[in-house]
Amino acid sequence: MATVTQPSLFSWEIVDQSPEILRLQRVLDVLPDDELLDVLVAERAGRRNDYPILAVWNSLIAGIVFGHDSIASLIRELRRNAELRQICGFDPLGGDEVVPNAWQYSKFLKKLFDHAERIDAMFERLVERVRQLLPDFGAHLAIDGKALPAYGRKDADADWGVKTYRGVKDDGTPYKKVKRWFGYKLHLIVDADYELPVSYEVTQASEADINRMMPMIESLADKHPELYERAESLAADRGYDDGADKAALYDDHQITPVIDARDCHSSTPQGAMRPLDESTSDTIYIGPTGEVCCKVDPFAGKSSSRYAPMRFMGVEADRRCLKFRCPAAADGVECKNRDACRASYKVKHGAYGRVVRVPFDRDRRLFSPVYRHSRTFAEAYKRRAAVERVNSRVDRVYGFDRHYIRGIAKMRLRMGLSLMVMLATAVAWIEASQPEKARSLLAA
Repeated sequence: MATVTQPSLFSWEIVDQSPEILRLQRVLDVLPDDELLDVLVAERAGRRNDYPILAVWNSLIAGIVFGHDSIASLIRELRRNAELRQICGFDPLGGDEVVPNAWQYSKFLKKLFDHAERIDAMFERLVERVRQLLPDFGAHLAIDGKALPAYGRKDADADWGVKTYRGVKDDGTPYKKVKRWFGYKLHLIVDADYELPVSYEVTQASEADINRMMPMIESLADKHPELYERAESLAADRGYDDGADKAALYDDHQITPVIDARDCHSSTPQGAMRPLDESTSDTIYIGPTGEVCCKVDPFAGKSSSRYAPMRFMGVEADRRCLKFRCPAAADGVECKNRDACRASYKVKHGAYGRVVRVPFDRDRRLFSPVYRHSRTFAEAYKRRAAVERVNSRVDRVYGFDRHYIRGIAKMRLRMGLSLMVMLATAVAWIEASQPEKARSLLAA
């Protein structure tokens, strides 16, 4: 906790402090920065102390809290705002002469690069503090990657990243949009209910999202075992669609994957629909994203008219399978293929209709404990939007859509400080008995 205890002839406590200054004070009170500041002060011992470590650190945090996109912008604000200078810890009698120059901030940032592990430890302590304050924090997680364009094309640490978006327009025609950028990528896991960061990494832009998911989950288990034990689900877009990872999440970590499936069939010669059991002749097929269907009209002109989705009847966890029911019996679909369906001696006849069980191991990419085409999946998948909203705040509130950062070390530091401020703001609201405002970053 950074505190300033220096007397002055004039104090802003005499008048009402602005709400923004109060917000900064609460963030500074919450940050677990004592260890870092003690080390920095010890390293400066015996040298000139024109610009106190505590004041420079607090002002750097103030720049993030108030969304300054550059050090130059922060310096202008400090020179203009005497109240801000005092709350940061600069001598109130020194006027704007006490504000460091840009190169002095650069020296301070380089010192912070040498203590990157302490910055990381501060982030982890804040995550743990939120976990202690919120009993359901971490139950539902979401993950995504975010483009972080570099400032200019002369950044030696940066490289090119590509992300492809595919979908279907309102008129049914498919589209593809390709985004390219030069810079870095933020890999972020957030709590999907509170929209707060849980884990993050900053890599070069070319690093694939899917490569970082499981290492980050394993790191979460190592650093926050109690929060990891709370985790029930992980939502992600189809960029994380991998059978081995989905299996590992559920089997090894007891986390239900709520991850969209890619269409890997439609463009192949075999077509979109595949037999459930390719070793036998049957009427049960699998769609390109895992939809289980029955061929009810083999002679229909349109392919879409040949198949009807089977009624999903739930998950049988003990059998590790999904259960489906005949669409003709369950939904009254007209079936013109009954004879073919009943050809197998394994098929039982009756008013209830045929029951099909699809084991998870049939295709771990397409089949998981949350059926891709169920209402449960649709509701759970909405949680993925939480990480997009956090990414938006990273851009709009903390200035990453207009930054002047070069170098991966500076990008990691700046991102780490921003996410710490986000967590510290949440802690301040929770401790003020207003947990519903935990995600509020602008209101004082």
